[in-house]
Amino acid sequence: MNDSPSAPRLLDTIHGPADVKALAIGQLPQLAQEIRDTLIAVTARNGGHIGPNLGVVELTIALHRVFSTPEDQFVFDVSHQGYVHKLLTGRGGEFFRKLRQTDGASGFLYRAENPQDSWGAGHAGTALSAALGMATARDLRGSSEHVVAVCGDAAFTCGITLEALNNVVSSTNRLIVILNDNEWSIAKNVGAISQYLNRISTNPTYNKLHHDVEAFFTSFPAGVEMNRVYHKWKRETKDFFVESSLFEKFGLRYLGPVDGHNLDALVKNLEFAKHCDVPVLIHVLTKKGKGLEAAVNSPEKFHGASPYDPDTGESKKTTPGAPPNYQDVFGQALLRFAQADANIVGITGAMPSGTGLSYLADGLPRQFFDVGIAEEHAVLFAGGLATKGIKPVVAIYSTFLQRAYDPIIHDIALQNLPVVFCMDRAGLSANDGPTHHGLFDLAYLRCVPNATIMQPRHEDELVDMLHTSLQLGTPAFVRYPRGAGTGVKLKEQPALLPIGHAEVLKEGSNIMLWALGNMVADALKLAARLEAEENISVGVVNARFVKPLDRTLLLSHAACIPLLVTLEDHVITGGFGSAVLEVLQEADCPVSLERIGWPDKFIEHGSSVDILRAAHGLAPDDIYRRVLARWRNLSTERVAADV
Repeated sequence: MNDSPSAPRLLDTIHGPADVKALAIGQLPQLAQEIRDTLIAVTARNGGHIGPNLGVVELTIALHRVFSTPEDQFVFDVSHQGYVHKLLTGRGGEFFRKLRQTDGASGFLYRAENPQDSWGAGHAGTALSAALGMATARDLRGSSEHVVAVCGDAAFTCGITLEALNNVVSSTNRLIVILNDNEWSIAKNVGAISQYLNRISTNPTYNKLHHDVEAFFTSFPAGVEMNRVYHKWKRETKDFFVESSLFEKFGLRYLGPVDGHNLDALVKNLEFAKHCDVPVLIHVLTKKGKGLEAAVNSPEKFHGASPYDPDTGESKKTTPGAPPNYQDVFGQALLRFAQADANIVGITGAMPSGTGLSYLADGLPRQFFDVGIAEEHAVLFAGGLATKGIKPVVAIYSTFLQRAYDPIIHDIALQNLPVVFCMDRAGLSANDGPTHHGLFDLAYLRCVPNATIMQPRHEDELVDMLHTSLQLGTPAFVRYPRGAGTGVKLKEQPALLPIGHAEVLKEGSNIMLWALGNMVADALKLAARLEAEENISVGVVNARFVKPLDRTLLLSHAACIPLLVTLEDHVITGGFGSAVLEVLQEADCPVSLERIGWPDKFIEHGSSVDILRAAHGLAPDDIYRRVLARWRNLSTERVAADV
């Protein structure tokens, strides 16, 4: 697993797709092994989506052997399996060795990173719709390039993919869809689609009949045309000869299943698909994590892994005595509450471990539901449960809950249903980048009637907020950051928090810092520093609630404190600071307000949250200088006014 640039490897000679085509067929297995070695070496050091990428090594090589990018376009669903594509399109070397780090390759495909990335993504289910749009645009323009959508089997549990599938034949007659079937999304795939694909891939009679008939027709000089006639006849005779697949009923020609690690078979099927005059779906069977035993044995853990030991699979970041992660605290608390109340259930969209709901899945499986990559369904499903007296807790990352915005408004809030939403990854997901940062939830939820929105400052308050939300009887949203908590000790019994009441942690007479969630710790340090270095009296408020905001406390501070400062781990536009500003404006308060949050832009990926904060003026020293400058300007203005 040596990824040194000085090693005599085939991969070091690959500077673009033309170099892949130039290799002899017999060299491709060596290239595949070198790619796997590089993937393991880099992700063992940096972390990343190792399992999905190890599974598509041969498939990606075959795609670049058959097609010519960037003229031909590949659209990878989610694009977390795009590392191999990066290595084959001139993004190896030091740039790839800094994968998911500052100034290195993004962990996803990204149009601004390279012209070989025809579509950027980080959420599932988008590839087929985007590829269909590209193919239709090609038809309208009269050009001849190929468009290939690479979709995991889990993408077909996502409603967007099924919507696109329904529109393929009415939009274009030339589209190639790769169904990368490895039986996993992040967790094991669930539902009827997963069971159907398993039946196709394991039915020897179905597979042999399709394979033999295809081989018979294509063996003739005019075999492609004869095979086209056969498929047309089979559709018109309503499956009399060989039963059609589900995809053929949607009008796509079905090829497969194909061994996704057999380069010869992959190339032949892709070459055949290039010449088809109808949309084609190639069903490819791959092994997630192939080449790394730990990833094969633990696909969920190695879907998106932290830095690890490639020999043992053990995480390198485990520190004895470290504070538990927020998702673990949430998951364990929900299990305790559900054990005491059989009406409490947990719902997730293909992320039981990432959200912490695996505790509920293991402890009370009857009260746990994984609906697959189907966030809209998760929310609507929860609403239906709530009408029957069940208490649903929907655990979805902040960035993925964006996908269910209409059901949140139209089905939950409008009907004022008691559904609890727990939004992990609120704030930055530093290594993953803009598709995964949870920086917009306050803005898109604050305007929704009947919503109660809160954020805890530590793990114990998270448990209190979960407990409070379950008693509320109306829609509740709790947001909290990724990763380790503060290490605070949890109370034996959770507290019921008074709705819309903030907590004053420190009194002050010159400046009052209103901080939300994980920014409270920064506010306390900032207050101590301003007092020690500048002799300024600074107070700190743990806001707790964004909606309803504690108007009474806020207006009392505005009446006597010269400068108010808001701090939030959220985009500045429409967030917590905006809520405070609205209250002050409505009350016609002339108090000075400084709002501190992320700028109105998409934040790039980086090596750490601290590095990204420093890059955008949100490091502790930056905030200190900004607040101090505002105080000094305000003091100067007050002196001038007195004169």
